[in-house]
Amino acid sequence: MLRLKLVVGAILVLALAGVPARAAAPKTYQVTGPVLSLTADTIVVQKGSDKWEIARDAATKIAGDLAVGSQVTIQYRMTAATVEVKPAKPATKPATRPAKTKS
Repeated sequence: MLRLKLVVGAILVLALAGVPARAAAPKTYQVTGPVLSLTADTIVVQKGSDKWEIARDAATKIAGDLAVGSQVTIQYRMTAATVEVKPAKPATKPATRPAKTKS
C-alpha cells in the first residue's frame, strides 16, 4: 500500500511539473439595483443616487429575464483598457541657500 502511494505521488509530481502556475484572477466586485437601461454592450444600474454603467459582451452569463426595471446583482472585474507610461521625473535636490557673508 505504501509503495502504491509513493508511485501515485511520484506520477502526480511529474505530471504537475510541466504545468505552469496559473495567475490568480482579478478581484470580483458586485453592484445591486434596478436596471435603468440596456444595450447590446451595456447594462445601467441605479445604486443609491449613482448610475453604474457596466459593460457586457457575448461571454456575459445572464440568469433570468434581463429587462429594464429588473432587480439585478452584477458581478464584475476591473480591467485596464489602456495604460500610458510616463517617464519618471528625476529626483531634485533641495535648493541650497548661499552662505551668509559678514560685511
